[in-house]
Amino acid sequence: MPVPVPRQRAIPAVECGQAPAASPDSGPPKEQAPPGTRPAENPATRREKARETTTEKRENSTDTSTGTHTGTDAPTGTDRPRSARSESAAPTNLTVLLIEDDPAGSPIVPDLLDQAGKPIRVRTARNLTEAGRLLTDDVHCILLDLALSTPAHGSGDAEDDDELAVLRHVLELAPRHAVLALTSSSDAERGAEAVAVGAQDYLFRDELDGRLLSRAIRYAVERKRSDSAERRLAEGRLRAQENRRLERGLLPTPLLAGSPLRFAARYRPGRSRALLGGDFYDVVRTPDGTVHAMIGDVCGHGPDEAALGVELRIAWRALTLAGLCGDELLGTLQQVLEHERSDDEIFATLCAVDISPDGRRAGLCLAGHPSPLVAAPGVPARLLPYDNNGPALGLLPGARWPRMQVELGAEWSLMLYTDGLIEGRVGAGRERLGQDGMVEMVRRQRAEGLRGEELLRAAVNEVRELNGGELADDVAVVLLDRTA
Repeated sequence: MPVPVPRQRAIPAVECGQAPAASPDSGPPKEQAPPGTRPAENPATRREKARETTTEKRENSTDTSTGTHTGTDAPTGTDRPRSARSESAAPTNLTVLLIEDDPAGSPIVPDLLDQAGKPIRVRTARNLTEAGRLLTDDVHCILLDLALSTPAHGSGDAEDDDELAVLRHVLELAPRHAVLALTSSSDAERGAEAVAVGAQDYLFRDELDGRLLSRAIRYAVERKRSDSAERRLAEGRLRAQENRRLERGLLPTPLLAGSPLRFAARYRPGRSRALLGGDFYDVVRTPDGTVHAMIGDVCGHGPDEAALGVELRIAWRALTLAGLCGDELLGTLQQVLEHERSDDEIFATLCAVDISPDGRRAGLCLAGHPSPLVAAPGVPARLLPYDNNGPALGLLPGARWPRMQVELGAEWSLMLYTDGLIEGRVGAGRERLGQDGMVEMVRRQRAEGLRGEELLRAAVNEVRELNGGELADDVAVVLLDRTA
């Protein structure tokens, strides 16, 4: 008696075992072979049997949303036999989610392979609710039948007349996944509209075969990856441009209208690819003709410190224009710092000077900050007195900051700076430049005829060279010049 020919099971993975014989009610066998022999099958016959078996298995399918077997044929999901589980465990690179409400008419063939020859795993959802449950992170591509019925809406809803409503729902449900639209060969215009809406490509469901579909899936996945990478790159560029515009807008614009003083500044944040650091400075002229200059440094180098520095600078300008100076101004700034800082251990150093309207004298307040450097024609550069240096802002509640009166003369240059300029290394050892080294450097550069912007540029560049590269700390330098 002849034996039935074994059928290939419709599992979207590499076949690794022989399928059980067909049930008696599934129709007569297609081919017969003598007992004890295995008949040879040509590819066309094997593909036809695979399609038949696929239809039978889908009619007795597993509920894809719960994994519970609902038919009477070979079980699937968690009830699948050991041989089937072995096949499902075969290595795969791609997973596809098929969304279509007519499983019996599905064009999917069981031998989908990726570019490396590995099987493509296929999941099936009958509606968008099932698709939402099956749409896990390991799904790479969605095959969507555009003939799928849309979710129920109330009468009069605009989506009831939208032929691509189901595609829009899927794109909203899975914005990071590649989508292939399936339509009939007589409705190519609808497929083109699907691509315009957001699908990666469209295919005719009545002209599909395994090879074409496998290639289309790979193409859609790669195109989605490329589009996503290009979008992220464009978004990154826009964010960088916005950040630069924001940071550039946060840098101060000196208010020196009507003053004979010349202003120059150099600013280099320690953070990579940043325009703003924890250092801050400002210069304003009040209606009485007094020029107020300030430079400060918030401990740390991150964006939070940069934001706090901007807040302190704006607060200083507002308080200065309101008429405060010296100890009263610094005490109010300390209150601002205490309210705005994210940690009680954060502090800020600050140097503030107020230059008299005639330009010959200045008041100096130091809050834990290095003393300014002053130079004049025929007089070597030197540091202003710092004996009455008060504590940094935020360290001691109720602290006081005495104001020192200093004589400047008729012609001078006053340089305010942060510690980033003096804490760079000198050579390969641990020696730092320090204030004495900075004073000697400025003396030499002034002797070479450097002034204003050129002097600051040369000073910062030389400090970098001595350090052997970029400085780890923020650097801010402000220069005010008065000529007779």
